[in-house]
Amino acid sequence: MTGHDVIAIGCGPFNLGLAALAQAVDGLDLLVLEEEPEFTWHRGMMFAEASMQVNFLADLVTLVAPGHPLSFLHYLHDMDRLYTFTVRENFFPSRREYEDYLRWAAARLPSVRFSHRVEEVRWEPGPEHFAVHAVRGDGTRLRFAARNLVLGIGTAPHVPGALAGLPRERLLHTSEYLYRAAEVQDAGKVTVVGSGQSGAEVMVDLLGRNVEGGPAAAWLTRTPSFAPLDYTKMVLEMTTPAYMQYFHTLPEHVRDRLAGEQWQFYKGISTDTLDQIHELLYRRQLEHGLADVELRFGITVESAAVDAAGRAVLACRHRDTGAVFEHTTDLVVAATGYRNRPPTFLDPVEHLLLRDGRGRHRVRADHSVELAEGIGGRIFVANAEVHSHGVSAPNLDIGAVRNATILNAVTGREAFRLPKRSAFTTFTAPQQNP
Repeated sequence: MTGHDVIAIGCGPFNLGLAALAQAVDGLDLLVLEEEPEFTWHRGMMFAEASMQVNFLADLVTLVAPGHPLSFLHYLHDMDRLYTFTVRENFFPSRREYEDYLRWAAARLPSVRFSHRVEEVRWEPGPEHFAVHAVRGDGTRLRFAARNLVLGIGTAPHVPGALAGLPRERLLHTSEYLYRAAEVQDAGKVTVVGSGQSGAEVMVDLLGRNVEGGPAAAWLTRTPSFAPLDYTKMVLEMTTPAYMQYFHTLPEHVRDRLAGEQWQFYKGISTDTLDQIHELLYRRQLEHGLADVELRFGITVESAAVDAAGRAVLACRHRDTGAVFEHTTDLVVAATGYRNRPPTFLDPVEHLLLRDGRGRHRVRADHSVELAEGIGGRIFVANAEVHSHGVSAPNLDIGAVRNATILNAVTGREAFRLPKRSAFTTFTAPQQNP
């Protein structure tokens, strides 16, 4: 059995960034295990014009290690694009370019092992380590050991119960949209249910097809408007490490209330995308004979079925008035987001992980899960702590800081200097003199 200081399970951007930072820590042995054969990222939504919603500084390393050789700037230099990127004067890379950067970084990290599926994790009290059982792509069974685990398995596409009864030929999730583009083009009418950035980008694509004579399109969302992401600078202070630290100190019921109120930080739509949608709707006015387009917000889809003709029929409720109606379409695109997926490989140690009043893992400020008494190892989480650290937890721009926090905790020293002041706003109440 091979021993390591840290085993990170899953290789999305967060654990990839962890491996990149760990490479710069002398004496630290970190291994990343990923079941997929190569690094891919949001391929089903890789529209040609899709842009990142964070700037290039929110890469794997820069916000805590700006001189790191796996920064986005080093990638541009290596690809001989640094000068043209500067002249471009748009510091928000395309989604396609960002994925290429991530693949470039993964290829330079020998600690990342693809085609390694973790089957089971057990705690062994004698040697005081976690035993990680994995299967390599060729079928070889392997066993690793580490006192520290980092879970970065990502989230899974979520389809709500109201839509789950539709057959596959009538339903797709945004995560597979481009893979099923031929079905979209052949449909007579396509309906997007849900908004957010993914739903809006699908609508841009559908409207572009519609203007060229393609299918009818509809957009239904239960939000009270087609709401923009709130990316004003002072509001963005609530996505900083300073606010994350403050959020973690609050009582559980307060954190839950705030997470619900702050949905526009991560479920809204970029203003550029909203502008694209409006421009396409305006262009439609200059054409004749196009298939219909329908946009409605404040709509709850309560159930879905297939009619005698084989079309999808959505039972809807207008939230303002309570009026009910049916919406018939050929294909439904679920822009209904993602949910954390419980890792079955943790089943043997699940009883050791402590939970809060709503059954969620209790996560410390350093992103480690509180474990049962007597367990000497630690399990850290990445992008599974919105309930404990706030709505910035899924943001790419918090990844480097979180990873630095984890590595500082693992090494027991300040391997990376964390920002002391990341916001101008003071979030706590002033202390009163006695």
